[in-house]
Amino acid sequence: MIMSSCKVFLERCAYCGPALPDLLARLAPGLGLVDDLRGMRVLMKPNLISVRGPKLACTDPRFIVAVAKLLVDRGAVVSLGDSPAFGSAAAVIGHLGLQTALHDLGVKVVEFANPRIFTVEGGIRVGVAREALDCDLLVNLPKIKAHSQMFVTIAVKNIFGVVKGVRKPLLHMRYGDSPRRFSGIILDLMKLLPAHITIADGIKVMHVCGPLRGKSLDLGCVAGSADPLAVDTAMLAALELSAEKSPLWQAAAERGYQGADLKNIRFPFLQPEDFYGSGFMAPDDLSPIRFNPFRFFRGTMRRILLAFR
Repeated sequence: MIMSSCKVFLERCAYCGPALPDLLARLAPGLGLVDDLRGMRVLMKPNLISVRGPKLACTDPRFIVAVAKLLVDRGAVVSLGDSPAFGSAAAVIGHLGLQTALHDLGVKVVEFANPRIFTVEGGIRVGVAREALDCDLLVNLPKIKAHSQMFVTIAVKNIFGVVKGVRKPLLHMRYGDSPRRFSGIILDLMKLLPAHITIADGIKVMHVCGPLRGKSLDLGCVAGSADPLAVDTAMLAALELSAEKSPLWQAAAERGYQGADLKNIRFPFLQPEDFYGSGFMAPDDLSPIRFNPFRFFRGTMRRILLAFR
């Protein structure tokens, strides 16, 4: 479901010290995270893009641990899952050095292995991980990044990770010829999910290009909301980027989504303009979304090889 709130909480923060836990505690009431979450099944969905990629491409381990601790301390039953482009979720967690911290917190790493098939707008069939559907609350933990195909990826694009494994490149192959139609599939995924909130890692971001080979930039920002699209709109403004260059934002604006209009968003903490001058750069020319057959075959073989490691 899509929650109706268009509040976006923006704040400056660092990974180290008490700043991040303190900020998350201040964010919690506005995101509906009450003090007592006993018995609630919460799935954290970070960006675990690849077991071979740079750690900068993934949601920062310190960010993941801080959010996990907030949830566990309030009594939630917490798991963590994703469907990386390459490798398993467990393998990427190992690459990030997160196994011990998550184990000590009692957070279970789950693989998205059981798709449930839905038909979205235009008769397009998508397979969504049951693990992402069967929780009481999904906590979306995206990494803010420049992206060669989607301009910038923030909260909404991270939701695409609930599509299981090889089904993602298949959607690229079949529908990537139309950026608007492909973006519409991702927007439709939001309607299928249970209650969800976003806490975006914009403390150290990837810019210039992406999602794997960009450059590091210290932005020092955390963005939280019950509306992932509002997070995208707010961050496009904060990064001084033209929203019209984002295929996802364009598709949402054409559908008249409330979160696509900056005028509909309230900012209880900092404003987007408080982050002006960051120097964030996004690609001027976007690559095709549609994978060519050779790239699809090569990627599929890499997935198979990594699965047996």
